[in-house]
Amino acid sequence: MPILKPGERLLSLDVMRGIIMILLAAESCMVYHSLEHLQPGWLIEQFFHHPWHGLRFWDLVQPAFMFMAGTAMCISVENKRSKGLPEKDNFRHVLVRSLKLFLLGTGLHCVYAGKLVWELWNVLTQLSFTTLVAYFLIGRSYKVQIGTALLLVLLSDMLYRVVQVPGFDQPFVQGHNFGAWMDTVLMGKINEGGWVAINCIPTAAHTILGVTAGKLLMSVLPAANKIRALLIAGVAALAIGYALDLSGASPIIKRICTGGFILVSLGYVTLILAALYWWIDVKDHKRFTRIAVVVGMNSIFIYIFFETVGMGYLNGVVGIFVKGGLEMLGTPETWQAVVSAFCVWVLEWYLCYWLYQRKIFFKL
Repeated sequence: MPILKPGERLLSLDVMRGIIMILLAAESCMVYHSLEHLQPGWLIEQFFHHPWHGLRFWDLVQPAFMFMAGTAMCISVENKRSKGLPEKDNFRHVLVRSLKLFLLGTGLHCVYAGKLVWELWNVLTQLSFTTLVAYFLIGRSYKVQIGTALLLVLLSDMLYRVVQVPGFDQPFVQGHNFGAWMDTVLMGKINEGGWVAINCIPTAAHTILGVTAGKLLMSVLPAANKIRALLIAGVAALAIGYALDLSGASPIIKRICTGGFILVSLGYVTLILAALYWWIDVKDHKRFTRIAVVVGMNSIFIYIFFETVGMGYLNGVVGIFVKGGLEMLGTPETWQAVVSAFCVWVLEWYLCYWLYQRKIFFKL
């Protein structure tokens, strides 16, 4: 039986999800861009994706987002099953949620473009696929879940090496790989940044193994055993992923989600979850956790908000008053941008806090 009571939340999960969303909100508020203009360097560089072969901190945010989605789904589905909810109702809910995620993801690209477009690169679009795959594995054993995740990663890497289409026969070269060719088939275009739609295949490992983590955390095993298992898994994934990169077998490239990248990112995300679980749920250190929780419990809402209203309206409106006022005081433009970005960031957090205080939670 699950150690969590039906309906009970795992606080470390809400905190981790909240931290992820707060970081993403900062990006949309232009916090990182404004700081980069103020003081460029290695530290702020970590908040931007690596241009191709390599790894930065920001490359771990999307894997963590998808991993947490799997963990949360596992806990939710198992709780519903424990209450006797028919499996067909569980499946219908997950299916409808996946459809909503797909529509939101493709719709956001239309918002970005200012017109109707058919683009499948958004994280929500990809999550709609990985969610369905992971759902069918919730009731399976750890071995089946881990084995399936690794097979999907291997399948993706093999497709890049085996499928040789003229002009797209260089596995790890931007714009000339199998993923780019598939984009021409699916969408008739290639992403200028090197992102590919079939990332949904290897990154399904993030959501599947998020389910595995959820299954572990809900088990009756002692907390020490759970943490040990997460630590071993995290270190093993890091070791194998970096070995693949150093050997050249699968270089760490986030934009096409190579096997090396998937394993290394899984390693870091698993270790972060282990640390938060130990600190928050085991050691019961809950001070300041609400800062992240209020955002984590409305993650989909705030993501849609800052990707649409935030970037399209709020950033500019706040900038009119904040930048304008600071300009009157003789503040340099770089500092105007920084203060304005942080003001928007705080306002978006407060919006989540306002909803949390009124117990208003938007779910798909």
